[in-house]
Amino acid sequence: MSVSEPIAAQRMLSLDADVLRVAQKVREVGRALDERYLDKAELVRMLLVTLVAGEHMLIVGPPGTAKSAMVRHLARLIDARYFEYLLTRFSEPNEIFGPIDIKAFREGTYLRRVEAMLPDADIVFLDEIFKSNSAILNSLLSILNERRFFTGSASIQVPLSSLYGATNEIPNDDALGAVFDRFLVRTMSDNLDSFHFHGLIERGLRGEVEALAREGQGGGGGDAAGEGAVRPLVSLAEIRLLKGKLARHLQFPEDFLARYKGLVFQIRSEGVTLSDRRVVKLMKLFAASALIDGRPTVDEGDFFVLRHVWNSVDQIPLLDDIVGPVLEKHHREHPDERRSRATSTDLDGILAELGVIRGLLLGGEPLSDVQLFSQLRNLQEIRAALQAIGTETAQTMAGEVDKLLEGVFESSKWSG
Repeated sequence: MSVSEPIAAQRMLSLDADVLRVAQKVREVGRALDERYLDKAELVRMLLVTLVAGEHMLIVGPPGTAKSAMVRHLARLIDARYFEYLLTRFSEPNEIFGPIDIKAFREGTYLRRVEAMLPDADIVFLDEIFKSNSAILNSLLSILNERRFFTGSASIQVPLSSLYGATNEIPNDDALGAVFDRFLVRTMSDNLDSFHFHGLIERGLRGEVEALAREGQGGGGGDAAGEGAVRPLVSLAEIRLLKGKLARHLQFPEDFLARYKGLVFQIRSEGVTLSDRRVVKLMKLFAASALIDGRPTVDEGDFFVLRHVWNSVDQIPLLDDIVGPVLEKHHREHPDERRSRATSTDLDGILAELGVIRGLLLGGEPLSDVQLFSQLRNLQEIRAALQAIGTETAQTMAGEVDKLLEGVFESSKWSG
């Protein structure tokens, strides 16, 4: 069925019991990751969507923001063969793709022993991917594009589902453009905002206590040890079952396509390069998002994926301005479908932080210009978070933030 066939025919799609069962398990994986990693809900969602669609994703952010930990934990939750490596310009191919098979080499054949190495993995995480050398990057291209690894005259079909790359900064070297372009979507993993501070401390200390307890029992410490007892929630075979169903669900209502066309050309008009190849591949992510939710067809809520097609960090606000109103309208019309970026625990933390800031601003103690600017910035962050949550309580508190901001600006005007 082509995308131009009648909408009535498209509505005949339905999800069988196996798909609904696996989709429920995938959502449980998402909840487990959300509970473990604070304020990473959209990043977690993108991990799941790209995995089901069989696409690759780049995670951008400073060290210590849980990039590798999230992907490693995801692999454990689906019981997948996992490979992880920190790349440098001195990294050698045998560290990534496996050592040379000496026995075969003596017999005149050039092969690598790929067991437990990248070509043998289902999920791969490569940290600082753009710092590797051309020998590694060239081999990665064929793996990313074709799922094939070339070793000597042989070609190996790799089982890779998704490769997640991480970097502290976006490359500006044209030589790295081919690899960068193979990451269909890009996400940010930044340090947490001020209103998540207490949650960060609480979860962080809980993890440290667990690690110390394991060390005391002779079980070793560290993040990897903590994840060793993780019970898989879904199998990779089940994930691939969902991926196998995608082809049947690459059918889109005409009104969805019309809206998508408008968004694509609006994004391009703002200077965000979006190739025809990516425009087509992104539709797999829309369909994967729908399947994960247990929906037979896409809706405009799936356009959240378009917030992650940026090519440089300064394009992120542009995409939010373009895509945000479409998502807000959809969530207003379908409040039960809202995928909140924050939990009730997060809301409690935000409201507590708001109380602290209110006390500082209205307590009568003079604040320096730097202190005042810092608190105003915190209020802006709190308002954005409350609007993203979208509940009645959050919206009411967002109005209180607006009043507080107006009061501060008014008093600053008179004092100046």
